Amino acid sequence: MMKEQELGPYRVELDQWIACAPFENWLEMTIVAARQGRAELTMPFRPQMANGGSMLHGGALVSLADTACVMAMKSLVPENSHFATIQMQVDFLAPVLQGLVTAQAQVEPQGDRLWQAKAELFSHQGQKVMTLSARFKMARRQPYDTEEQP
Repeated sequence: MMKEQELGPYRVELDQWIACAPFENWLEMTIVAARQGRAELTMPFRPQMANGGSMLHGGALVSLADTACVMAMKSLVPENSHFATIQMQVDFLAPVLQGLVTAQAQVEPQGDRLWQAKAELFSHQGQKVMTLSARFKMARRQPYDTEEQP
């Protein structure tokens, strides 16, 4: 059993703005590219990621897609911006049984603080295995703000 102090809270500081966080590193995600509102990431299927049916767990796939969208968004917003996923729609199209999964994502602003994101995941054979549509919201107050906002 874990001790209470091992359950957080934690302060995570990344070496770079566009970089994987500890959870993403644990999943062995790799950022292939992130620029101009688009990103490509990969993730290997490891045995620890399998569900009871020997397929890559859907939660791992959703994590890859969400992280790809985050990296696409980070490529457009100021460093140290605070934002969060507020809505997500996922369609699982085919099982992943082995290999490296690739996520391709793109984002675009939808007003002052909202962003729309889309991601597609592909198996190592190039088959589309999942799609994700998500909305992100920028925090009202940002660390780089110099004036009080309403």
